[in-house]
Amino acid sequence: MPRYKLTVEYSGTGLVGWQRQPNGPSVQSILEEAFANFSGVDVYIQGAGRTDAGVHATGQVAHVDLPRIYPPHEIRGAANFFVRPWRVSVVDVQLVDDDFHARFSAVGRRYLYRILNRRAPPALDAGQVWHIGIPLDVDAMAAAAARLVGHHDFTSFRATECQARSPTKTLDQLEVHRVGDEIRIVTAARSFLHHQVRNMVGTLKLVGLGKWTPDDVSAALAARDRSAAGPTAIPDGLYLSEVMFPPRSDDPAAAAPSDDGGRDH
Repeated sequence: MPRYKLTVEYSGTGLVGWQRQPNGPSVQSILEEAFANFSGVDVYIQGAGRTDAGVHATGQVAHVDLPRIYPPHEIRGAANFFVRPWRVSVVDVQLVDDDFHARFSAVGRRYLYRILNRRAPPALDAGQVWHIGIPLDVDAMAAAAARLVGHHDFTSFRATECQARSPTKTLDQLEVHRVGDEIRIVTAARSFLHHQVRNMVGTLKLVGLGKWTPDDVSAALAARDRSAAGPTAIPDGLYLSEVMFPPRSDDPAAAAPSDDGGRDH
């Protein structure tokens, strides 16, 4: 069966997350129903990142096996027709080799967290940002974020229900910038622990408010205790923005599979 790589964008508002669950609509179930209506057969769609309820994506990647070859533009058009009225969009479709796997072939994931830092609440971006009306010190947040970059035991930033085999991760990027009224936190790694990104953002908020210093963040990391770090940021501001893959599936330099498939947030 031919395999297709899908690049997907969605709003997580009102959904139970990426993964199919019995308690409500998920991105996976919406796409699987759309592809079944299009192809006439039941399909299984595997995503690169299992985003939680309320978390969004601009660059989620998935793959699907279909019963025959279709032109990619035809798949994209049919999928976007059948996903309506959900805020889910198949942005790109590519025919790939059978050994491509959206989860296990990925060598990196990048997330964006958006904080609207102004007194007035959002009108157009309600549910898409974390609104914090008190001014935040972006320079202090950036200095604290640098303390978390590198290879560490991230137990302090790991959800208690996280099922990853090890709390040790290599954080390649954690940067904080202000763009107008918005603070953007960008982070990248091969994979993340459950709630790691949101726990790091919640901790950086304390620094931005002047309640913590960068040294406090270093101490929280060293404690290896979830209670030592800050609160979990709300899901509204989090976006899976990019999934990275080797240039070619047959490239001898391609990296080994990820250990936990990029569960985050």
